[in-house]
Amino acid sequence: MTTTQPTPQQANERMLFVNLPVADPAATRAFWSELGFTVNEAFSDDRAVSVQLNALTSVMFLEHAYFHSFHGTTAPASGTGALYCLSAGSADDVRALVERALALGGSPAGEPQDDGPMFGWSFRDPEGQIWEVMWMDPAALG
Repeated sequence: MTTTQPTPQQANERMLFVNLPVADPAATRAFWSELGFTVNEAFSDDRAVSVQLNALTSVMFLEHAYFHSFHGTTAPASGTGALYCLSAGSADDVRALVERALALGGSPAGEPQDDGPMFGWSFRDPEGQIWEVMWMDPAALG
């Protein structure tokens, strides 16, 4: 039996599927679609919405009971369990995406942060998940 070994580049290009519980998949679908992200219908139904962030990254928004059915988990008692950060092409792109999220029913999760070569701003989606949108000046990265 012959197996094909991935090239170093392929091995480093892993796909990422983030799974998050939501109360209302239909409202979640509308929010993320209106933000300009694509819903992958092949992996979406009335209990799940697959939002494609890019070619290698998707977020699966799963209705609470469906989410917890995979591993027998339960909802955390309280608090924020994670923060999610999306990159942007410029500081203006950060502002545009967050302002659009706020207009679509998201809520502020802090003030804009301008640290010279980095600019970020955060919002909570309608389910309360915190999303930071960040731009980093490519010249400052070296």
